[in-house]
Amino acid sequence: MARYLVSGAAGFIGSNLVLALEEQGNEIVAVDSLRTGSPANLEGFKGRFHKIDVAENEPLPSGKWDAVFHLGDITDPRHGDDAEVLRKNVGGFSKMLAAAQQSSCRFIYASTAGLYGNGPTPMREDQDKEILTAYGRSKQEMDWLAEKAGRELPVIGLRYFNVFGPREAAKGRAASMVYHLYQQVRQGKRPRLFEWGEQKRDFIYVKDAVLANQCALTAPSGVYNVGTGTATSFKELAASLGRAMDRDTAPEYFPSPYDTATYQADTQADTKLASERLGFTAQWSFDNAVRDYVQWMDKQT
Repeated sequence: MARYLVSGAAGFIGSNLVLALEEQGNEIVAVDSLRTGSPANLEGFKGRFHKIDVAENEPLPSGKWDAVFHLGDITDPRHGDDAEVLRKNVGGFSKMLAAAQQSSCRFIYASTAGLYGNGPTPMREDQDKEILTAYGRSKQEMDWLAEKAGRELPVIGLRYFNVFGPREAAKGRAASMVYHLYQQVRQGKRPRLFEWGEQKRDFIYVKDAVLANQCALTAPSGVYNVGTGTATSFKELAASLGRAMDRDTAPEYFPSPYDTATYQADTQADTKLASERLGFTAQWSFDNAVRDYVQWMDKQT
Protein backbone atom coordinates (compact mmCIF):
# COMPACT_ATOMS: atom_id res chain seq x y z
CA MET A 1 0.00 0.00 0.00
CA ALA A 2 1.33 3.42 -0.98
CA ARG A 3 0.75 6.70 0.84
CA TYR A 4 -0.10 9.74 -1.26
CA LEU A 5 -0.66 13.45 -0.59
CA VAL A 6 -3.12 15.07 -3.04
CA SER A 7 -3.94 18.78 -3.31
CA GLY A 8 -7.04 20.02 -5.10
CA ALA A 9 -8.60 16.79 -3.91
CA ALA A 10 -12.18 18.08 -3.87
CA GLY A 11 -11.88 19.51 -7.36
CA PHE A 12 -12.70 17.89 -10.68
CA ILE A 13 -9.67 15.81 -11.66
CA GLY A 14 -8.43 15.66 -8.06
CA SER A 15 -11.57 13.99 -6.69
CA ASN A 16 -11.65 11.40 -9.47
CA LEU A 17 -7.98 10.66 -8.83
CA VAL A 18 -8.38 10.39 -5.06
CA LEU A 19 -11.30 7.97 -5.31
CA ALA A 20 -9.51 5.82 -7.89
CA LEU A 21 -6.28 5.63 -5.89
CA GLU A 22 -8.17 4.77 -2.70
CA GLU A 23 -10.14 2.06 -4.49
CA GLN A 24 -6.80 0.47 -5.38
CA GLY A 25 -6.01 0.14 -1.67
CA ASN A 26 -3.74 3.16 -1.19
CA GLU A 27 -3.76 5.54 1.77
CA ILE A 28 -4.71 9.05 0.67
CA VAL A 29 -4.32 12.31 2.56
CA ALA A 30 -6.43 14.89 0.73
CA VAL A 31 -6.17 18.67 0.95
CA ASP A 32 -8.31 21.38 -0.65
CA SER A 33 -9.20 24.99 0.17
CA LEU A 34 -12.80 24.34 -1.00
CA ARG A 35 -12.64 27.67 -2.79
CA THR A 36 -13.80 25.99 -5.97
CA GLY A 37 -13.79 22.33 -4.94
CA SER A 38 -16.86 20.65 -3.51
CA PRO A 39 -17.11 18.27 -0.52
CA ALA A 40 -19.78 16.39 -2.51
CA ASN A 41 -17.06 15.33 -4.95
CA LEU A 42 -15.49 13.25 -2.18
CA GLU A 43 -18.62 11.35 -1.22
CA GLY A 44 -17.50 7.87 -0.22
CA PHE A 45 -13.89 8.89 0.42
CA LYS A 46 -12.59 7.15 3.55
CA GLY A 47 -9.20 8.81 3.94
CA ARG A 48 -8.18 11.96 5.79
CA PHE A 49 -9.29 15.34 4.44
CA HIS A 50 -7.77 18.69 5.47
CA LYS A 51 -9.25 22.07 4.52
CA ILE A 52 -6.02 23.84 3.60
CA ASP A 53 -5.10 26.52 1.09
CA VAL A 54 -1.72 25.25 -0.06
CA ALA A 55 -0.82 28.70 -1.43
CA GLU A 56 -1.09 30.38 1.96
CA ASN A 57 0.82 30.12 5.24
CA GLU A 58 -0.97 26.97 6.39
CA PRO A 59 1.09 23.88 7.27
CA LEU A 60 0.58 20.76 5.20
CA PRO A 61 -0.15 17.42 6.88
CA SER A 62 3.09 15.83 8.01
CA GLY A 63 4.25 12.43 6.95
CA LYS A 64 6.38 10.39 4.61
CA TRP A 65 4.90 10.20 1.12
CA ASP A 66 5.37 7.74 -1.71
CA ALA A 67 4.21 10.43 -4.17
CA VAL A 68 2.74 13.93 -4.04
CA PHE A 69 0.05 14.99 -6.52
CA HIS A 70 -0.63 18.69 -7.02
CA LEU A 71 -3.90 19.72 -8.68
CA GLY A 72 -4.81 22.65 -6.43
CA ASP A 73 -4.70 25.73 -8.68
CA ILE A 74 -6.88 28.70 -9.51
CA THR A 75 -8.14 27.86 -12.99
CA ASP A 76 -11.01 30.35 -13.28
CA PRO A 77 -10.03 34.06 -13.50
CA ARG A 78 -13.18 35.01 -11.59
CA HIS A 79 -11.52 33.64 -8.45
CA GLY A 80 -8.58 36.05 -8.50
CA ASP A 81 -6.98 38.84 -10.50
CA ASP A 82 -3.92 38.14 -12.64
CA ALA A 83 -1.44 38.91 -9.86
CA GLU A 84 -3.26 36.66 -7.38
CA VAL A 85 -3.55 33.81 -9.89
CA LEU A 86 0.18 33.97 -10.54
CA ARG A 87 1.14 34.28 -6.86
CA LYS A 88 -1.14 31.56 -5.54
CA ASN A 89 -0.60 29.05 -8.32
CA VAL A 90 3.18 29.27 -8.26
CA GLY A 91 3.22 29.47 -4.44
CA GLY A 92 1.02 26.40 -4.05
CA PHE A 93 3.13 24.48 -6.55
CA SER A 94 6.34 25.38 -4.69
CA LYS A 95 4.89 24.31 -1.35
CA MET A 96 3.73 20.94 -2.64
CA LEU A 97 7.03 20.40 -4.45
CA ALA A 98 8.84 21.04 -1.16
CA ALA A 99 6.72 18.32 0.48
CA ALA A 100 7.85 15.87 -2.21
CA GLN A 101 11.47 16.94 -1.79
CA GLN A 102 11.27 16.35 1.98
CA SER A 103 10.07 12.79 1.31
CA SER A 104 12.46 12.28 -1.63
CA CYS A 105 9.45 11.05 -3.61
CA ARG A 106 8.04 11.71 -7.05
CA PHE A 107 5.99 14.83 -7.69
CA ILE A 108 3.12 14.84 -10.20
CA TYR A 109 1.40 18.11 -11.10
CA ALA A 110 -1.15 19.58 -13.48
CA SER A 111 0.16 21.58 -16.41
CA THR A 112 -2.08 22.86 -19.23
CA ALA A 113 -2.44 22.78 -23.00
CA GLY A 114 -3.36 26.45 -22.68
CA LEU A 115 0.38 27.12 -22.99
CA TYR A 116 0.17 26.35 -26.71
CA GLY A 117 -2.25 29.20 -27.43
CA ASN A 118 -3.11 29.24 -31.12
CA GLY A 119 0.08 27.47 -32.11
CA PRO A 120 0.24 24.78 -34.79
CA THR A 121 -1.52 21.45 -34.29
CA PRO A 122 -0.96 18.70 -33.35
CA MET A 123 0.68 20.46 -30.40
CA ARG A 124 4.07 19.11 -29.31
CA GLU A 125 5.53 19.53 -25.84
CA ASP A 126 8.63 21.27 -27.21
CA GLN A 127 6.97 23.73 -29.57
CA ASP A 128 7.07 27.48 -28.95
CA LYS A 129 4.59 28.57 -26.31
CA GLU A 130 1.94 31.25 -26.74
CA ILE A 131 0.85 32.46 -23.32
CA LEU A 132 -2.62 34.04 -23.43
CA THR A 133 -3.57 34.27 -19.73
CA ALA A 134 -2.16 34.68 -16.22
CA TYR A 135 -3.12 31.06 -15.61
CA GLY A 136 -0.93 30.09 -18.55
CA ARG A 137 1.95 32.18 -17.20
CA SER A 138 1.65 30.45 -13.83
CA LYS A 139 1.85 27.04 -15.49
CA GLN A 140 4.86 28.10 -17.54
CA GLU A 141 6.66 29.09 -14.34
CA MET A 142 5.74 25.74 -12.80
CA ASP A 143 7.17 23.91 -15.79
CA TRP A 144 10.44 25.85 -15.44
CA LEU A 145 10.65 25.02 -11.72
CA ALA A 146 9.77 21.40 -12.47
CA GLU A 147 12.55 21.07 -15.02
CA LYS A 148 15.09 22.16 -12.44
CA ALA A 149 13.68 19.97 -9.64
CA GLY A 150 13.42 17.00 -12.00
CA ARG A 151 17.20 16.64 -11.99
CA GLU A 152 17.06 15.51 -8.34
CA LEU A 153 13.79 13.55 -8.09
CA PRO A 154 11.10 12.36 -10.51
CA VAL A 155 8.91 15.36 -11.42
CA ILE A 156 6.13 14.77 -13.94
CA GLY A 157 3.92 17.48 -15.43
CA LEU A 158 0.68 16.42 -17.11
CA ARG A 159 -0.33 18.92 -19.78
CA TYR A 160 -4.08 18.39 -19.84
CA PHE A 161 -6.10 19.18 -22.93
CA ASN A 162 -9.90 19.58 -22.61
CA VAL A 163 -10.91 17.27 -19.78
CA PHE A 164 -14.58 16.46 -19.17
CA GLY A 165 -16.52 14.00 -17.07
CA PRO A 166 -18.07 13.26 -13.67
CA ARG A 167 -17.62 15.68 -10.75
CA GLU A 168 -16.94 18.79 -12.80
CA ALA A 169 -20.20 20.63 -11.99
CA ALA A 170 -18.63 22.64 -9.15
CA LYS A 171 -16.42 24.39 -11.73
CA GLY A 172 -19.49 26.35 -12.82
CA ARG A 173 -18.83 28.41 -15.94
CA ALA A 174 -15.39 26.81 -16.31
CA ALA A 175 -16.91 23.32 -16.65
CA SER A 176 -16.57 21.60 -20.03
CA MET A 177 -18.70 22.24 -23.10
CA VAL A 178 -19.95 18.66 -22.81
CA TYR A 179 -21.39 19.48 -19.38
CA HIS A 180 -22.95 22.79 -20.39
CA LEU A 181 -24.48 21.52 -23.63
CA TYR A 182 -25.91 18.52 -21.77
CA GLN A 183 -27.63 20.92 -19.36
CA GLN A 184 -29.07 22.97 -22.23
CA VAL A 185 -30.44 19.91 -24.04
CA ARG A 186 -31.83 18.43 -20.83
CA GLN A 187 -33.78 21.67 -20.29
CA GLY A 188 -35.32 21.32 -23.74
CA LYS A 189 -33.10 23.94 -25.39
CA ARG A 190 -30.98 23.72 -28.49
CA PRO A 191 -27.22 23.54 -27.81
CA ARG A 192 -25.71 26.99 -28.34
CA LEU A 193 -22.43 27.07 -30.28
CA PHE A 194 -20.14 29.78 -31.56
CA GLU A 195 -20.55 30.41 -35.29
CA TRP A 196 -20.30 28.00 -37.08
CA GLY A 197 -19.28 25.18 -34.80
CA GLU A 198 -16.04 24.50 -36.65
CA GLN A 199 -13.79 25.20 -33.66
CA LYS A 200 -12.09 22.04 -32.43
CA ARG A 201 -10.91 20.65 -29.12
CA ASP A 202 -9.00 17.58 -28.04
CA PHE A 203 -11.61 16.41 -25.54
CA ILE A 204 -10.29 13.80 -23.09
CA TYR A 205 -12.36 11.89 -20.56
CA VAL A 206 -11.51 12.36 -16.90
CA LYS A 207 -11.08 8.61 -16.48
CA ASP A 208 -8.21 8.83 -18.96
CA ALA A 209 -6.79 11.80 -17.03
CA VAL A 210 -6.74 9.57 -13.94
CA LEU A 211 -4.99 6.86 -15.95
CA ALA A 212 -2.32 9.38 -16.98
CA ASN A 213 -1.65 10.15 -13.30
CA GLN A 214 -1.28 6.45 -12.59
CA CYS A 215 1.18 6.11 -15.48
CA ALA A 216 3.12 9.05 -14.01
CA LEU A 217 3.88 6.95 -10.92
CA THR A 218 6.51 5.06 -12.92
CA ALA A 219 7.47 7.56 -15.65
CA PRO A 220 10.72 9.54 -15.96
CA SER A 221 10.79 13.28 -15.27
CA GLY A 222 9.22 15.41 -17.97
CA VAL A 223 6.12 17.25 -19.13
CA TYR A 224 3.69 15.19 -21.17
CA ASN A 225 0.56 15.96 -23.18
CA VAL A 226 -2.58 14.33 -21.82
CA GLY A 227 -4.91 14.25 -24.78
CA THR A 228 -6.41 11.79 -27.24
CA GLY A 229 -4.61 13.05 -30.34
CA THR A 230 -7.99 13.65 -32.00
CA ALA A 231 -9.64 17.04 -32.48
CA THR A 232 -13.46 17.08 -32.30
CA SER A 233 -15.44 20.04 -33.63
CA PHE A 234 -18.15 21.69 -31.56
CA LYS A 235 -20.70 20.54 -34.17
CA GLU A 236 -19.48 16.96 -33.76
CA LEU A 237 -19.78 17.34 -29.99
CA ALA A 238 -23.44 18.36 -30.30
CA ALA A 239 -24.14 15.41 -32.60
CA SER A 240 -22.44 12.96 -30.21
CA LEU A 241 -24.48 14.35 -27.33
CA GLY A 242 -27.66 13.92 -29.36
CA ARG A 243 -26.86 10.26 -29.96
CA ALA A 244 -26.12 9.68 -26.27
CA MET A 245 -29.27 11.50 -25.08
CA ASP A 246 -31.49 10.36 -27.98
CA ARG A 247 -32.46 13.99 -28.59
CA ASP A 248 -32.45 16.42 -31.49
CA THR A 249 -29.34 18.53 -30.91
CA ALA A 250 -29.37 20.77 -33.99
CA PRO A 251 -27.29 23.75 -32.79
CA GLU A 252 -28.25 27.38 -32.35
CA TYR A 253 -25.30 29.52 -33.46
CA PHE A 254 -24.19 32.88 -32.08
CA PRO A 255 -21.12 35.10 -32.53
CA SER A 256 -18.17 34.27 -30.29
CA PRO A 257 -17.76 36.94 -27.58
CA TYR A 258 -14.06 36.21 -27.14
CA ASP A 259 -11.11 38.14 -28.47
CA THR A 260 -9.19 35.92 -30.88
CA ALA A 261 -5.98 37.12 -29.21
CA THR A 262 -6.91 35.28 -25.99
CA TYR A 263 -9.10 32.44 -27.28
CA GLN A 264 -7.81 29.07 -28.42
CA ALA A 265 -9.64 28.20 -31.64
CA ASP A 266 -8.32 24.64 -31.98
CA THR A 267 -6.46 22.17 -29.76
CA GLN A 268 -5.05 18.76 -30.60
CA ALA A 269 -2.36 16.86 -28.73
CA ASP A 270 0.66 15.24 -30.25
CA THR A 271 0.68 12.03 -28.18
CA LYS A 272 3.99 10.52 -29.28
CA LEU A 273 6.03 11.52 -26.22
CA ALA A 274 3.27 10.53 -23.79
CA SER A 275 3.00 7.13 -25.44
CA GLU A 276 6.74 6.47 -25.50
CA ARG A 277 7.86 7.86 -22.13
CA LEU A 278 4.77 8.28 -19.95
CA GLY A 279 3.31 5.00 -21.16
CA PHE A 280 -0.07 6.65 -21.62
CA THR A 281 -2.60 6.25 -24.40
CA ALA A 282 -6.21 7.40 -24.01
CA GLN A 283 -8.60 4.46 -23.71
CA TRP A 284 -11.93 6.23 -24.24
CA SER A 285 -13.22 7.27 -27.67
CA PHE A 286 -15.14 10.55 -27.62
CA ASP A 287 -18.52 8.94 -28.37
CA ASN A 288 -18.07 6.25 -25.71
CA ALA A 289 -16.93 8.81 -23.14
CA VAL A 290 -19.89 11.10 -23.85
CA ARG A 291 -22.28 8.16 -23.54
CA ASP A 292 -20.73 7.09 -20.24
CA TYR A 293 -20.83 10.66 -18.90
CA VAL A 294 -24.46 11.17 -19.95
CA GLN A 295 -25.44 7.99 -18.12
CA TRP A 296 -23.62 9.25 -15.01
CA MET A 297 -25.30 12.67 -15.16
CA ASP A 298 -28.73 11.16 -15.75
CA LYS A 299 -28.33 9.23 -12.49
CA GLN A 300 -27.60 12.46 -10.60
CA THR A 301 -30.99 14.01 -11.47
